[in-house]
Amino acid sequence: MKKNIIEKIWDDHVVYHKEGHPAVFAIDFMLMHEVTSSQAFQTLNEKGLQVFDRSRILATLDHSIPTRKNRLEVFDEQAKYQIAELRKNVAEHQIPVLDFESGGQGIVHVIGPEQGFTQPGMTIVCGDSHTSTHGAFGSLAFGVGTSEVGHVLSTGCILQERPKTLKVEFNGTCPANCTAKDIALYLISEIGVDGATGYVAEYTGDAIRALNMEARMTLCNMSIECGAKAGLIAPDEVTIKYLTDRLDGKLGSKLENAVRFWAKYVSDEGSTYDKTVEIDLGKLKPMITWGINPAQATSIDSEIPLVSSLPTSLKDSALKALNYQGLNEGQKISEIKVDWAFVGSCTNGRISDLRAAAEILKGKKIHPEVTMLIVPGSEAVLAQAKEEGLVKVFEDAGAEVRMPGCSMCLGMNDDKVPPGKRCVSTSNRNFIGRQGPSSRTHLASPQTVAASAIAGYITGAN
Repeated sequence: MKKNIIEKIWDDHVVYHKEGHPAVFAIDFMLMHEVTSSQAFQTLNEKGLQVFDRSRILATLDHSIPTRKNRLEVFDEQAKYQIAELRKNVAEHQIPVLDFESGGQGIVHVIGPEQGFTQPGMTIVCGDSHTSTHGAFGSLAFGVGTSEVGHVLSTGCILQERPKTLKVEFNGTCPANCTAKDIALYLISEIGVDGATGYVAEYTGDAIRALNMEARMTLCNMSIECGAKAGLIAPDEVTIKYLTDRLDGKLGSKLENAVRFWAKYVSDEGSTYDKTVEIDLGKLKPMITWGINPAQATSIDSEIPLVSSLPTSLKDSALKALNYQGLNEGQKISEIKVDWAFVGSCTNGRISDLRAAAEILKGKKIHPEVTMLIVPGSEAVLAQAKEEGLVKVFEDAGAEVRMPGCSMCLGMNDDKVPPGKRCVSTSNRNFIGRQGPSSRTHLASPQTVAASAIAGYITGAN
């Protein structure tokens, strides 16, 4: 029987399935951070349970931590408690952790691939919705709740319903001035925030194969924003090269067997899916959001759509978005003034993202009325950015380079957009108050963010 990659991974991880009930589903690896782990450990301790396999778990600090230079001093009491609890719990249960100054601390979805833990054919979970990032390697990766974090800690399994499968075929070539972030926003704008609800999506097409691994991670990261449980890309020579560079010294003679194992996780020719969507990239342009969800997006050289032109089901949300964002229907995107700019997050906080932003900022100055933060996704990314001279480029331009963490992606730490201020951001969500109470967010690529920071209004890179 011909199978697609999603079906192959699913079938290889079902431990037990009784008809009419969820399957007992094996999890190969779990990432943990300080916000969604405390209650799970509390449950284990209350029930007297042990960690099933600590070698399948990796913890780090990222969500609520400060990213200023003196980050060791935590002012927020809740953040201080969360950090202390994670450190206590991983020490008690002997779980590996990448803490401050370890050389590897960073955002969970940056460090997993960076450290070589994310591999084809694996099932990966984390108490974070953007776990789908790891699908770029041909893994089935998705976010779970705190109780499920506890299940994986104690049993290595969770209960799961078999997902429906979605094939997203990207036709045409991605234009040279567009990025994986633009592809993601275009997809979401085309199918909507619930267009993939209930599905695991496989992304295919020559344009996807042409992406490097970090760009593929950006695309898979945004899967959740169109409702998908997860999104993935089958492994190929690009995947193998990325992993070989990181695992050669760790796996040694076992690497050849690993490569053969990874290679089987591709969709069989002629395999079927529950649903197929075709996306034409021929007319793709750099994208940006104008509203309060990632589907409310358009090209940077266009106008905010007229509410009357939208389907009835989208009109109320559009009116709400315009009111919150302080914008007008039909307004040119290029007329939107920018107060803040942010490059970072699990979507666009990797070294290739920083290089892209630095290329735009080199020799330029950020607009005097714009505050710009550059937040590397990990300590390793920060070290490389320093080595390549990117940090100097950012600082010379007037941006502030901070320590690794989730930072301005979400209003859960010190880095917040002030009320009423507008931020062009490389993060993944533009919900009301996402970057701070009454903040206004526009999602875009690192190139667009950098160009907009220089201009003081939304614009693309030349």
